[in-house]
Amino acid sequence: MKIRIKGNFIRYRLVQHEVLMLSKTGRLLETTCFGPMPDQVFSYALEAKEGITGLQADFDGRTITLYLPVEDAHAWPAGERVGFENSIEVAPGVVLHLLLEKDFVCLEDVSED
Repeated sequence: MKIRIKGNFIRYRLVQHEVLMLSKTGRLLETTCFGPMPDQVFSYALEAKEGITGLQADFDGRTITLYLPVEDAHAWPAGERVGFENSIEVAPGVVLHLLLEKDFVCLEDVSED
């Protein structure tokens, strides 16, 4: 799973086996360690969630979690749909744009250039 952040735009890209794993387990998690202490770890997650109709996001100070409706998570691997997007007003006049996509360029995990 890859994450790209630019301003108020967050994009996650998943390779084929990650899309399948999300469908089966309901959750994916990646971490980046900046040091030996627990507060020096940054994480980003993707979770299937009941009771929502579109992408949502949360940030707890260490982890960005993107939520996808559970129905979409289950249907996504077999469908033709490439991705999901949503825009959420997080404060008056401040919009957070969310995008979740299948990564067709990288069909499996590869080392970044």
